[in-house]
Amino acid sequence: MEQNWFEYPVLHLSLNAEKYDSRERLERMLELQLESWEEMYGVDKGTMTYSGRFITIIRRAYEQTGRRVVVLVDEYDKPMLQTFDKPDLQEDFRKTLTAFYTVLKDADPYLQFVFITGVTKFAQMGIFSTLNQLNDISFDLEYNTLCGMTRAEIETVFVPELQELALQTETNYGEAVEQLTRQYDGYRFTPEKGFTPMFNPFSVLNALAKSRFGDYWFASGTPTFLVEILKKTNFDLRELDGIEVSSASLSDDRANISNPVPMIYQSGYLTIKSFDQRFRTYTLGFPNEEVKYGFLNFVAPFYTPVASTDTTFYIGKFVHELETGETEAFLTRLSCFFADFPYELNEKTERHYQVVFYLVFKLMGQFTQAEVRTAIGRADAVVKTADYIYVFEFKLTGTAEDALKQIDEKGYLLPYTVDGRRLVKVGVSFDAAKRNLGEWLIV
Repeated sequence: MEQNWFEYPVLHLSLNAEKYDSRERLERMLELQLESWEEMYGVDKGTMTYSGRFITIIRRAYEQTGRRVVVLVDEYDKPMLQTFDKPDLQEDFRKTLTAFYTVLKDADPYLQFVFITGVTKFAQMGIFSTLNQLNDISFDLEYNTLCGMTRAEIETVFVPELQELALQTETNYGEAVEQLTRQYDGYRFTPEKGFTPMFNPFSVLNALAKSRFGDYWFASGTPTFLVEILKKTNFDLRELDGIEVSSASLSDDRANISNPVPMIYQSGYLTIKSFDQRFRTYTLGFPNEEVKYGFLNFVAPFYTPVASTDTTFYIGKFVHELETGETEAFLTRLSCFFADFPYELNEKTERHYQVVFYLVFKLMGQFTQAEVRTAIGRADAVVKTADYIYVFEFKLTGTAEDALKQIDEKGYLLPYTVDGRRLVKVGVSFDAAKRNLGEWLIV
């Protein structure tokens, strides 16, 4: 425990609040920050470079205060992330930032503490390759509760707010806490077994302040550049939740457009679900319902002709129609997700059609029990409502009769025969000429 508390000079650099679409934008951001520090410590910039000015400021702060300097860098990699589609500009940014941050190595005698945050790992950007004194704590068990809130902290500190949340959402205290957990918990920042699940503090504080649940963190920033990378790399969206990756891919690979998963993980849309110590592989998945359904809702318009403002409307209608046994209406509405599809159905584009089915049934999981096939030997989709259990089989090449036959021959209904709810088999074929659903049979 620290016994002696001193006041240290602090230099806080945030690269967050700017759109880095030109070299001038980055230079202007650095110029504004340096000028502010120079005015504070009486430094004449003269003809010095950014690096020269930065180390002069650090030295002058140390000399004037008699204490070593604390440097805080927030979103150090923001300029790099915004230029993945402009490699020349990104390389220019890399050189500028590398020279700027390298000052921290020579300034070591004047530094008390340096703390750097960003989306990508240090090794990936190559910016800190010369700073061998940095300690990457991203996966350390000791720091795994550094970011976020624990459930124990929330239940200890926010009792009145939790009670009000329960009142306003017409639930009891326990149910409110459980919903808060499903909605915002689930982040894991270390492979070690002694990890503590962490809540997203931004969403928790907003939910407690407003006494209602909402997609607060997801709405604060959209992952457009991540979705664009997924599409450019033809990544199979169905593999994202539960994907296995090597330890090296999260720690050592350079951030690049051909390997989007590490960046999606580091952006907070995926988290660690498990770690295989023997083979040093991670299983990643969506941390909670806010991120899962927020992400899937957001990507839907990138894969379907349905506008983002209409996705939730359609999903709500889908659920209602299946709850009331209106299977024909459900399938007719599902056709809208394939209307005006730009892709002809062939071996190369089949995955895109399958992703659309995946999105629809995954999004229905917000409101009812819906499963999408993740392994051979299971139906394409199963939806459970209060009165019905639906088993769907879709044939991209084949007939609706073939689909129903497969349901029977593979015994897809067997797990539900003693359930008591009405069982409905739905076989659907795809019309390659129309690029949409073709015929369907409901039994």
